[in-house]
Amino acid sequence: MMPSKTVAPRRHALLLSAVLGGLLAGCASPGPTPPSGPVAVKILAINDFHGNLKPAAGGIKIKDPQDPAKLITVAAGGAEHLHTAVRQLQAANPNHVFVAAGDLIGASPLLSALFHDEPTVEALSLMGLEVSAVGNHEFDGGITELLRKQNGGCHPKFGCKGPTPFKGASYQYLAASTWDLKTGKTVLPPYKIKQFQGIPMAFIGLTLKGTPDLVTPSGVAGLRFEDEADTVNKLIPELRAQGVEAIAVLIHEGGVPTGGYNECPGISGPIVDIVKKLDKAVDLVVSGHTHRAYTCQIDGRLVTSGDKYGTLITDIDVQLDPKTRDVISAKANNVIVRTDAFAKEPAQTTLIAAYEKLSTPLMNRVVGSISATISREQSAAGATPMGQLIADAQLAATRASDKGGAVISLMNLGGVREALTRRPSGEVTYGDVFTVQPFSNNLVTVTLTGDQLRRVIEQQYRTNTRDEFLQVSQGFSYTWDASRPIGSRVLAESMKLNGQVLDPKAGYRVTISSFLVSGGDSFRVFTEGRDALTGIMDVDALEQYLQAHPNTAPPALDRVQRLN
Repeated sequence: MMPSKTVAPRRHALLLSAVLGGLLAGCASPGPTPPSGPVAVKILAINDFHGNLKPAAGGIKIKDPQDPAKLITVAAGGAEHLHTAVRQLQAANPNHVFVAAGDLIGASPLLSALFHDEPTVEALSLMGLEVSAVGNHEFDGGITELLRKQNGGCHPKFGCKGPTPFKGASYQYLAASTWDLKTGKTVLPPYKIKQFQGIPMAFIGLTLKGTPDLVTPSGVAGLRFEDEADTVNKLIPELRAQGVEAIAVLIHEGGVPTGGYNECPGISGPIVDIVKKLDKAVDLVVSGHTHRAYTCQIDGRLVTSGDKYGTLITDIDVQLDPKTRDVISAKANNVIVRTDAFAKEPAQTTLIAAYEKLSTPLMNRVVGSISATISREQSAAGATPMGQLIADAQLAATRASDKGGAVISLMNLGGVREALTRRPSGEVTYGDVFTVQPFSNNLVTVTLTGDQLRRVIEQQYRTNTRDEFLQVSQGFSYTWDASRPIGSRVLAESMKLNGQVLDPKAGYRVTISSFLVSGGDSFRVFTEGRDALTGIMDVDALEQYLQAHPNTAPPALDRVQRLN
């Protein structure tokens, strides 16, 4: 059979096409067109979410627009509303990133804590969080548990309890200053680089150097926490070698501002000195830890913090120079995540409902009643009604000789997470109690001398940091003088138990938490305690006390007196 006359021309065409294709393949394809002007980037940031999937009862307090001398409470926060706020703010700029400054988990309400904070990790992943610094509370369960939060899998002791298998965080935890002593490496990556229209921007994440003083020692065993500013400064040459000039720091440390949630007429605290020590290559700092809100300029750089519990989202607008690849400008606005302004995101509602179905019977169990809201607000002397009530509950649970024989109980204020807000019915649920005390610490009763008690009370007063006041049980009292030097503020003769001055050499049975007995919150004198007896969980002691005292009233704040 004769070949068709059209075959040869077709072969020539195919050959020509192949040759041309090969030539084109050998040529570099043109890259993306470089931007002709500044590149606008939107950074959305949160901090200290602490597993508050539902709006926190206390909302956020702000100045009354009608009378700035007064404060009003605004209902805000919760994963459903926060998710919507993130999406709406991101819609304003396709160049965006959602970041966090730590303590996303830990000290969480029961809805999250009952499932080892897996619901919170899933909720934040769902709303598109990309990177977060580790906070001190990320170490509450130790490094192995933190890595499980990152990578997924069932809890090694309690197994899988959630409605679906736990896949871990889709966002990346960063831990630039936390080193594993065995491997000599950071426990998690120190930074992440993201490109915005071809311009790289680095996000360095780290926690505060003092984390070992805030976490149960077993939670940070085998780890080293290095200086915050030194850690960041050592990374600058490494980042610049990769062509990075735009640098943001996400740090779980903060300050105490004056002014409103979007102001900063004055700020004090550790973040000020840290920022001043940072290399000038650092362009902005997202901070946290102190549960305060501010947008500040410190040492010529933007420094922000977004309150706590998802009540605020910090909206940061950055301009990047396409030539220098550096930050030209940065400004921030703390946006209140109002529950009446941002609708509930259905995907979050579905997620929360699945966990509520499993946890509701336990959360809604009524355990007692209160006659009025029992506040966490401090007096000038450092006392709080809620803290004192917890101390009373712990004393009651360990007073019997076979339970510890306690005569005094002391409670760290950092372990008192919320107030007991009174409902119209006055009823208090187990979920309420757990929200107040979410750490699941055991009570431990030890023997301390009168002198050791004086020394541990003196450890409340800190240099260059906030005082950490211990809450005291009924029957124990003392006076301190704010004008005296740190280390000698307590009037020894004023330290009394049931009206009798403490004997410096005599032993007294004192109940504290398992967190404090190991020197937590830098109360190292507690480690000198003798004859330790471990008791029930702290949350169970508060539950028992409320059951035994119907219509519980807030304790009077007359146990600790302050001079000057």
